[in-house]
Amino acid sequence: MSSLTPAAADATYTENVAPSVDDVIATGLAADLAERANLPIAANAASMSVSLTVKNELAQTDTTEVSKPQIIKPTNTNRSIITYTTKRGDTIPKLASQFNISADTIRWANGLADTDVVEAGRKLKILPVSGILHTVKSGETASSIANNYSSNAKRIIAVNDLELSGVKTGARIIVPDGVKVERLTTPAGTPGNQVNTGGGDLGGGVIDAGLRGASVGNRYAAGNCTWYAYERRAQLGKPVGSFWGNANTWAINARASGYAVNNRPSAGAVLVDQAGYFGHVGVVERVKGNGDIVISEMNNYAYGGYNIVNQRTISAGQAANYLYIH
Repeated sequence: MSSLTPAAADATYTENVAPSVDDVIATGLAADLAERANLPIAANAASMSVSLTVKNELAQTDTTEVSKPQIIKPTNTNRSIITYTTKRGDTIPKLASQFNISADTIRWANGLADTDVVEAGRKLKILPVSGILHTVKSGETASSIANNYSSNAKRIIAVNDLELSGVKTGARIIVPDGVKVERLTTPAGTPGNQVNTGGGDLGGGVIDAGLRGASVGNRYAAGNCTWYAYERRAQLGKPVGSFWGNANTWAINARASGYAVNNRPSAGAVLVDQAGYFGHVGVVERVKGNGDIVISEMNNYAYGGYNIVNQRTISAGQAANYLYIH
């Protein structure tokens, strides 16, 4: 019958638990004092000190993983708002993909209208997560803010570190996954069109309802649709001709000047409506997934008239009826 002796058991088992720091320090001091006093236990104390030191070093270099419960999972996620300066070729969807947030988050945080195009050199606030940037009003709570934006109160508190400070009036907070309701009206007699004449940065913030002076090269009458289309395209780094005449001749002159002209809308293209004595032009701000398009324009008599910039959504079916200068 075989048996396992204590010696054999010791030979197959190695304990590699780190001693406490106090034990290592205390033993080292005891060994030093014993040696200085020439005590009989000096040799034993010194051996113990060396053993504990070696044991501590071995434990620290051991590759065995010790599993411990995690109360808070560490993260490197940056929860601060950054400022980004746009470059030529940037679009709202492209930036949304770059920063892993929704396109609407960028639009809402910067007061932009429903657009995909943005001019170079513009400074944009970029949130760390998708949602709304909200300034707290008197009487608001995390719960009321969450309800207003279809978010979650606990997430609002966590993302903004409000566990101790609470929600304070005037504070600027992030509402994660919050949704902003756009105020759009549908004018009578214009099926398929929605217009927004207020709120949002129509025209990208450079054109203020046609009241500012025209840029160099703009030979169109101020306050008209052609004047606005020229300015908006110049702002986007996509200039158009200075002498294309009334809106209904823009497509012809653009094609003659080498521009691509077709029936396929794209963000930044000029929409040309050739109907009527003068025609009408606007700028495509966004092409939605369902084919609807969002345009900005000036001097549309149905949405404010002369010298007024508005934005409207045109259904995919109606959008196919226009020409587009790219």
